[in-house]
Formats: sequence, C-alpha cells, structure tokens
Amino acid sequence: MTAPADDELWSAIADPSRRRVLDLVVSNGAVSASWLAGRVPFSRQAVSKHLVVLERAGLVRRRKQGREVLYQVEADRLDQATRAMAELAARWDRRLATVKRLAETAHAEDKKRNRHDG
Repeated sequence: MTAPADDELWSAIADPSRRRVLDLVVSNGAVSASWLAGRVPFSRQAVSKHLVVLERAGLVRRRKQGREVLYQVEADRLDQATRAMAELAARWDRRLATVKRLAETAHAEDKKRNRHDG
C-alpha cells in the first residue's frame, strides 16, 4: 500500500464508531445505512458520514438496489488492511525485542560492574 492509502486506511479504522459500522457490514453482508443506524448508538447521519470515510478508504462499497443503497465490505481491501496491520505489529515486535535486549544487556553490565566495585 502507498503512504497516502495507508494514512486513509489508518484514519478510517482509528475511530471506534467507524470500526463498529465496519464490523456490522462485515458480519451482515449488504446493508443499508438505515439498517446500520438501528444497531448503533448514534444517528443515521453519523452512520452515513462513517460510511463515506470507509468507502473513501476502500473498505466498503455501495450499490443501488432499487431505491435503496446497500453497503458491503471490500474483501480485498480488508485483507490488505489485515496484512498491513500484521506487518506493523511484526515491526513493533522486532523493535520491542531490540529494546528488551539492550535493556537486559545494560542491566547485566550494571550488575557485573556493581559486583566488581563492591
């Protein structure tokens, strides 16, 4: 993913309310904004705003069915997002392992120094 696409993705999923909307779409297939609004503790207008952000990030797409607009998950983009989050987690795990190793080395050197000084 490109940096702007990453930024849009992280921004889209950063909001807990938006993640709730996305989770409902993932769990229930093609749903309308009205249906979603009946299952969340915020207004239909707020649901619509969240859907716009999710759509812009490529996580959901809309389609007309008669007079109704239905939203469904973009599985490929969600897979991309999952992979991006896993890669980010792995990078942080490596960084934290390095910090831990450095701290343990420094602690061992301090103990050794204190034994020789005392």
